[in-house]
Amino acid sequence: MKRKPRLGQNFLVDDTARHAIADALGDLGNRTVIEIGPGHGSITEILAGRCRRLIALELDPALAAELSFHFRNQPHVEIIETDVLKADLRSLLCAGETADAIGNLPYYITSDILLKLFAAGRDGTIARSVLMMQREVADRVSAAPGIRDYGLLSATAQMNAQVEHLFTLPPSAFSPPPEVYSTVLRLHFAPRFAELGVDAVGFDVFLKQIFAQKRKTLQNNLRAAGYSVEQLAGTWPASIPPQARAESLSLESMAELYRALPPLQIP
Repeated sequence: MKRKPRLGQNFLVDDTARHAIADALGDLGNRTVIEIGPGHGSITEILAGRCRRLIALELDPALAAELSFHFRNQPHVEIIETDVLKADLRSLLCAGETADAIGNLPYYITSDILLKLFAAGRDGTIARSVLMMQREVADRVSAAPGIRDYGLLSATAQMNAQVEHLFTLPPSAFSPPPEVYSTVLRLHFAPRFAELGVDAVGFDVFLKQIFAQKRKTLQNNLRAAGYSVEQLAGTWPASIPPQARAESLSLESMAELYRALPPLQIP
């Protein structure tokens, strides 16, 4: 089958790697797994023998047909031809059920898929996931405060999940080989909004504001968002240096600042 570059198709062919990725989800005997972009089914084949129910979401019609034929005699495996970004993940599950997610994320929509999974983690749809993505993106997701890679994606990910860096694969693990290395992360969804005393919607907006211009100070970004010099001076926490940048703050400090500031009134 000819690869379709517009779909970001680089198929995993390393046998050791595909087993390691499936193994990273742990015991699946009583679990439902949602696989994102199964491709030719290199990981699907392993999962089908382990989990109670497997739902594979494949955008490519030809690959979806190939997988449907291959797993036609396994009723617990469901192949759905769909765009994961448009799929209603909750509707795929039974009432009160949670699922695990796994997938080799297309490089060009990795962030969009992560945001969708974070939302699914908040509402209890997804409990944990094992995801492969471009190494540079994985470095940003798992970066700690004070590290160059730490930014909006890092803070957003770590507000929603505990992130584990598992291993990195070379281009030779795929066919055709991509031009980048790929890293596998494991995410245990555990939103921290209630713990840190912030509301999820408001704090998401706040994170975008303070990281709007990464090299600017927090105060400059917040002034650009609409806060006055007087508002910032009157509420600024003593624990945060006035010239601090967002990339230097822990989530706890970001939440402290968010709680201290008055709600932003948009004209």
